[in-house]
Amino acid sequence: MERKDQVYFAAPPLPYYLESGETFHVHGDQHPSRKQLGVFDLILMESGQLFIGEEEQQWALTAGQTLLLLPDRYHYSIKPSEEPTHFYWVHFQALGEWQQQSDQEHASLSHDAHYQRFLTSPYSLHLQKKWTLPYPEQAFRLMRTLNKAGGERQSSAFWTQQQAFEELLRMMDLRQNESYTSPVVTLAEKTEAYLKNNYRSEITGKTLTDTLNFHYNYITRCMKQVYGMTPVEYLLKFRMEQAKLLLLKTEWPIAEIALHVGFENVPYFSNCFTNQIGLPPSKYRKRYTT
Repeated sequence: MERKDQVYFAAPPLPYYLESGETFHVHGDQHPSRKQLGVFDLILMESGQLFIGEEEQQWALTAGQTLLLLPDRYHYSIKPSEEPTHFYWVHFQALGEWQQQSDQEHASLSHDAHYQRFLTSPYSLHLQKKWTLPYPEQAFRLMRTLNKAGGERQSSAFWTQQQAFEELLRMMDLRQNESYTSPVVTLAEKTEAYLKNNYRSEITGKTLTDTLNFHYNYITRCMKQVYGMTPVEYLLKFRMEQAKLLLLKTEWPIAEIALHVGFENVPYFSNCFTNQIGLPPSKYRKRYTT
Protein backbone atom coordinates (compact mmCIF):
# COMPACT_ATOMS: atom_id res chain seq x y z
CA MET A 1 0.00 0.00 0.00
CA GLU A 2 1.33 3.43 -0.95
CA ARG A 3 2.38 5.64 1.96
CA LYS A 4 0.35 8.82 2.37
CA ASP A 5 2.86 11.22 3.84
CA GLN A 6 2.17 14.84 4.71
CA VAL A 7 4.56 17.78 4.94
CA TYR A 8 3.89 20.26 7.75
CA PHE A 9 5.04 23.89 7.66
CA ALA A 10 4.93 26.16 10.71
CA ALA A 11 3.67 29.63 9.73
CA PRO A 12 4.32 32.49 9.97
CA PRO A 13 6.32 32.93 7.93
CA LEU A 14 4.61 31.24 5.01
CA PRO A 15 6.79 29.44 2.47
CA TYR A 16 7.87 31.89 -0.23
CA TYR A 17 7.97 31.58 -4.00
CA LEU A 18 11.29 31.41 -5.88
CA GLU A 19 10.65 30.36 -9.48
CA SER A 20 8.33 28.29 -11.63
CA GLY A 21 7.93 26.89 -15.13
CA GLU A 22 6.38 24.14 -17.21
CA THR A 23 7.90 21.11 -18.89
CA PHE A 24 6.81 19.12 -21.94
CA HIS A 25 8.09 15.57 -22.38
CA VAL A 26 7.92 13.50 -25.52
CA HIS A 27 8.35 9.73 -25.57
CA GLY A 28 11.74 8.90 -24.05
CA ASP A 29 12.26 12.11 -22.05
CA GLN A 30 12.78 11.83 -18.31
CA HIS A 31 12.99 14.01 -15.21
CA PRO A 32 16.56 14.96 -14.19
CA SER A 33 18.12 13.27 -11.17
CA ARG A 34 19.24 15.69 -8.44
CA LYS A 35 20.59 15.54 -4.91
CA GLN A 36 20.36 18.18 -2.15
CA LEU A 37 18.57 20.65 -4.45
CA GLY A 38 18.14 23.03 -1.51
CA VAL A 39 14.57 24.10 -2.37
CA PHE A 40 11.13 22.47 -2.33
CA ASP A 41 10.03 21.28 -5.77
CA LEU A 42 6.26 21.05 -6.28
CA ILE A 43 5.14 19.23 -9.44
CA LEU A 44 1.59 19.57 -10.84
CA MET A 45 0.65 17.18 -13.63
CA GLU A 46 -1.59 18.44 -16.45
CA SER A 47 -1.34 15.45 -18.79
CA GLY A 48 0.60 12.29 -19.48
CA GLN A 49 2.60 10.33 -16.93
CA LEU A 50 5.80 11.06 -14.99
CA PHE A 51 7.88 8.34 -13.33
CA ILE A 52 9.87 9.77 -10.45
CA GLY A 53 11.38 8.75 -7.13
CA GLU A 54 12.69 10.29 -3.93
CA GLU A 55 15.01 8.16 -1.80
CA GLU A 56 13.16 4.82 -1.33
CA GLN A 57 9.75 6.07 -2.55
CA GLN A 58 8.61 5.92 -6.20
CA TRP A 59 5.57 7.28 -8.01
CA ALA A 60 3.89 7.19 -11.41
CA LEU A 61 2.17 10.58 -11.54
CA THR A 62 -0.84 11.10 -13.79
CA ALA A 63 -3.00 14.07 -14.82
CA GLY A 64 -4.34 16.13 -11.92
CA GLN A 65 -1.84 14.83 -9.39
CA THR A 66 0.82 16.73 -7.45
CA LEU A 67 4.07 15.70 -5.78
CA LEU A 68 6.13 17.68 -3.28
CA LEU A 69 9.85 16.86 -3.40
CA LEU A 70 11.93 17.86 -0.38
CA PRO A 71 15.06 20.03 -0.50
CA ASP A 72 17.38 17.60 1.32
CA ARG A 73 16.57 14.37 -0.54
CA TYR A 74 17.75 12.52 -3.65
CA HIS A 75 15.27 12.81 -6.56
CA TYR A 76 15.59 10.60 -9.63
CA SER A 77 13.83 9.37 -12.74
CA ILE A 78 12.49 5.83 -12.55
CA LYS A 79 12.09 5.50 -16.30
CA PRO A 80 11.49 7.72 -19.35
CA SER A 81 8.05 9.03 -20.30
CA GLU A 82 6.00 6.64 -22.42
CA GLU A 83 3.65 9.30 -23.85
CA PRO A 84 3.49 13.08 -24.32
CA THR A 85 3.56 14.60 -20.84
CA HIS A 86 2.96 18.14 -19.61
CA PHE A 87 3.56 19.32 -16.04
CA TYR A 88 4.13 22.53 -14.11
CA TRP A 89 6.71 22.98 -11.39
CA VAL A 90 7.35 25.57 -8.72
CA HIS A 91 10.39 25.97 -6.48
CA PHE A 92 9.87 27.52 -3.08
CA GLN A 93 11.62 27.88 0.26
CA ALA A 94 10.57 27.87 3.90
CA LEU A 95 12.25 29.86 6.67
CA GLY A 96 10.13 28.30 9.39
CA GLU A 97 10.22 24.78 10.74
CA TRP A 98 8.93 21.95 8.57
CA GLN A 99 8.55 18.17 8.92
CA GLN A 100 7.39 15.21 6.88
CA GLN A 101 5.26 12.63 8.69
CA SER A 102 3.13 9.66 7.70
CA ASP A 103 -0.66 9.99 7.81
CA GLN A 104 -0.60 7.96 11.04
CA GLU A 105 1.51 10.59 12.79
CA HIS A 106 1.29 14.29 13.49
CA ALA A 107 4.15 16.77 13.27
CA SER A 108 5.76 17.73 16.56
CA LEU A 109 6.46 21.35 15.68
CA SER A 110 8.30 23.42 18.28
CA HIS A 111 5.47 25.64 19.45
CA ASP A 112 7.39 27.36 22.24
CA ALA A 113 10.43 28.05 20.04
CA HIS A 114 8.17 29.40 17.29
CA TYR A 115 6.36 31.63 19.73
CA GLN A 116 9.62 33.06 21.08
CA ARG A 117 10.83 33.81 17.54
CA PHE A 118 7.64 35.14 15.92
CA LEU A 119 5.57 36.17 18.98
CA THR A 120 2.64 34.03 17.88
CA SER A 121 1.66 30.37 18.00
CA PRO A 122 2.28 28.60 14.69
CA TYR A 123 -0.34 27.69 12.14
CA SER A 124 0.48 24.24 10.81
CA LEU A 125 0.13 24.22 7.02
CA HIS A 126 -0.53 20.65 5.82
CA LEU A 127 0.47 19.63 2.28
CA GLN A 128 0.00 16.09 1.05
CA LYS A 129 3.22 14.59 -0.29
CA LYS A 130 1.33 13.14 -3.26
CA TRP A 131 -2.16 14.41 -3.91
CA THR A 132 -4.94 14.40 -6.46
CA LEU A 133 -6.13 17.98 -6.93
CA PRO A 134 -9.86 18.46 -6.27
CA TYR A 135 -9.90 21.45 -8.67
CA PRO A 136 -7.00 20.95 -11.09
CA GLU A 137 -7.98 23.69 -13.54
CA GLN A 138 -7.87 26.29 -10.77
CA ALA A 139 -4.34 25.15 -9.86
CA PHE A 140 -3.22 25.21 -13.50
CA ARG A 141 -4.62 28.73 -13.88
CA LEU A 142 -2.55 29.86 -10.89
CA MET A 143 0.54 28.23 -12.37
CA ARG A 144 0.01 30.06 -15.67
CA THR A 145 -0.27 33.31 -13.71
CA LEU A 146 3.02 32.56 -11.94
CA ASN A 147 4.81 31.76 -15.18
CA LYS A 148 3.41 34.72 -17.11
CA ALA A 149 4.43 37.15 -14.36
CA GLY A 150 8.04 36.01 -14.81
CA GLY A 151 8.19 38.14 -17.94
CA GLU A 152 7.01 41.33 -16.21
CA ARG A 153 8.92 44.01 -14.33
CA GLN A 154 10.14 42.76 -10.97
CA SER A 155 8.22 45.45 -9.07
CA SER A 156 4.92 44.03 -10.31
CA ALA A 157 5.96 40.41 -10.84
CA PHE A 158 7.03 39.98 -7.20
CA TRP A 159 3.60 40.70 -5.74
CA THR A 160 1.71 38.86 -8.49
CA GLN A 161 3.78 35.74 -7.98
CA GLN A 162 3.73 35.77 -4.19
CA GLN A 163 -0.05 36.27 -4.12
CA ALA A 164 -0.67 33.54 -6.69
CA PHE A 165 1.66 31.17 -4.84
CA GLU A 166 -0.06 31.81 -1.50
CA GLU A 167 -3.43 31.13 -3.15
CA LEU A 168 -2.01 27.85 -4.46
CA LEU A 169 -0.84 26.94 -0.94
CA ARG A 170 -4.25 27.80 0.49
CA MET A 171 -5.96 25.60 -2.08
CA MET A 172 -3.62 22.69 -1.32
CA ASP A 173 -3.65 23.11 2.48
CA LEU A 174 -5.46 20.04 3.80
CA ARG A 175 -6.77 22.07 6.74
CA GLN A 176 -8.81 24.10 4.23
CA ASN A 177 -10.39 20.95 2.81
CA GLU A 178 -12.83 19.46 5.32
CA SER A 179 -12.95 16.11 3.55
CA TYR A 180 -9.20 15.69 4.16
CA THR A 181 -8.96 17.19 7.66
CA SER A 182 -8.43 14.62 10.40
CA PRO A 183 -10.87 14.43 13.35
CA VAL A 184 -7.95 15.32 15.64
CA VAL A 185 -7.32 18.63 13.85
CA THR A 186 -11.03 19.41 13.61
CA LEU A 187 -11.59 18.94 17.35
CA ALA A 188 -8.43 20.87 18.26
CA GLU A 189 -9.55 23.81 16.10
CA LYS A 190 -13.04 23.77 17.63
CA THR A 191 -11.47 23.77 21.09
CA GLU A 192 -9.18 26.65 20.17
CA ALA A 193 -12.10 28.69 18.84
CA TYR A 194 -14.14 28.06 21.99
CA LEU A 195 -11.23 29.08 24.24
CA LYS A 196 -10.65 32.30 22.29
CA ASN A 197 -14.32 33.24 22.28
CA ASN A 198 -14.87 32.51 25.98
CA TYR A 199 -11.50 33.23 27.62
CA ARG A 200 -13.05 35.82 29.97
CA SER A 201 -15.33 33.18 31.50
CA GLU A 202 -14.49 30.29 33.79
CA ILE A 203 -13.61 27.27 31.65
CA THR A 204 -13.17 23.81 33.16
CA GLY A 205 -12.67 20.33 31.79
CA LYS A 206 -16.37 19.72 32.28
CA THR A 207 -17.18 22.91 30.37
CA LEU A 208 -15.21 21.66 27.36
CA THR A 209 -16.64 18.15 27.63
CA ASP A 210 -20.23 19.42 27.72
CA THR A 211 -19.66 21.95 24.93
CA LEU A 212 -17.69 19.78 22.50
CA ASN A 213 -19.25 16.39 23.36
CA PHE A 214 -15.90 14.66 23.81
CA HIS A 215 -14.13 13.41 26.90
CA TYR A 216 -11.73 15.99 28.27
CA ASN A 217 -8.78 13.57 28.05
CA TYR A 218 -9.37 13.14 24.32
CA ILE A 219 -9.72 16.91 23.84
CA THR A 220 -6.41 17.34 25.64
CA ARG A 221 -4.66 14.76 23.43
CA CYS A 222 -5.93 16.51 20.30
CA MET A 223 -4.77 19.93 21.51
CA LYS A 224 -1.36 18.52 22.40
CA GLN A 225 -0.96 16.97 18.96
CA VAL A 226 -2.02 20.06 16.99
CA TYR A 227 -0.97 22.98 19.19
CA GLY A 228 1.65 21.43 21.45
CA MET A 229 -0.21 22.38 24.65
CA THR A 230 -3.20 21.35 26.72
CA PRO A 231 -6.42 23.41 26.75
CA VAL A 232 -5.41 24.84 30.14
CA GLU A 233 -2.00 25.87 28.82
CA TYR A 234 -3.50 27.37 25.67
CA LEU A 235 -6.10 29.30 27.65
CA LEU A 236 -3.45 30.71 29.99
CA LYS A 237 -1.21 31.79 27.12
CA PHE A 238 -4.11 33.45 25.31
CA ARG A 239 -5.23 35.27 28.46
CA MET A 240 -1.69 36.56 28.99
CA GLU A 241 -1.56 37.87 25.42
CA GLN A 242 -4.82 39.74 25.96
CA ALA A 243 -3.46 41.11 29.24
CA LYS A 244 -0.31 42.35 27.48
CA LEU A 245 -2.42 44.25 24.96
CA LEU A 246 -4.52 45.86 27.69
CA LEU A 247 -1.44 46.86 29.66
CA LEU A 248 -0.03 48.63 26.62
CA LYS A 249 -3.22 50.11 25.16
CA THR A 250 -5.16 51.16 28.26
CA GLU A 251 -4.56 52.78 31.63
CA TRP A 252 -6.79 50.30 33.41
CA PRO A 253 -5.67 49.21 36.88
CA ILE A 254 -4.01 45.80 37.09
CA ALA A 255 -7.01 44.44 39.03
CA GLU A 256 -9.40 45.46 36.26
CA ILE A 257 -7.23 43.88 33.60
CA ALA A 258 -7.01 40.68 35.64
CA LEU A 259 -10.79 40.49 35.91
CA HIS A 260 -11.26 41.31 32.24
CA VAL A 261 -9.09 38.38 31.09
CA GLY A 262 -10.73 35.84 33.38
CA PHE A 263 -8.91 36.10 36.74
CA GLU A 264 -10.79 36.89 39.94
CA ASN A 265 -7.64 36.65 42.09
CA VAL A 266 -5.26 39.51 41.31
CA PRO A 267 -2.14 38.06 43.02
CA TYR A 268 -2.66 34.80 41.12
CA PHE A 269 -2.94 36.77 37.87
CA SER A 270 0.29 38.63 38.65
CA ASN A 271 2.10 35.38 39.41
CA CYS A 272 0.88 33.77 36.17
CA PHE A 273 1.84 36.84 34.16
CA THR A 274 5.32 36.96 35.71
CA ASN A 275 5.93 33.27 35.07
CA GLN A 276 4.72 33.50 31.45
CA ILE A 277 6.16 36.86 30.40
CA GLY A 278 9.14 37.22 32.72
CA LEU A 279 8.05 40.53 34.24
CA PRO A 280 5.29 41.53 36.67
CA PRO A 281 2.39 43.35 34.96
CA SER A 282 3.35 46.76 36.39
CA LYS A 283 6.98 46.47 35.26
CA TYR A 284 5.91 45.21 31.83
CA ARG A 285 3.71 48.28 31.42
CA LYS A 286 6.51 50.65 32.49
CA ARG A 287 9.06 49.04 30.19
CA TYR A 288 6.98 49.29 27.02
CA THR A 289 5.02 52.50 27.50
CA THR A 290 6.13 56.11 27.81
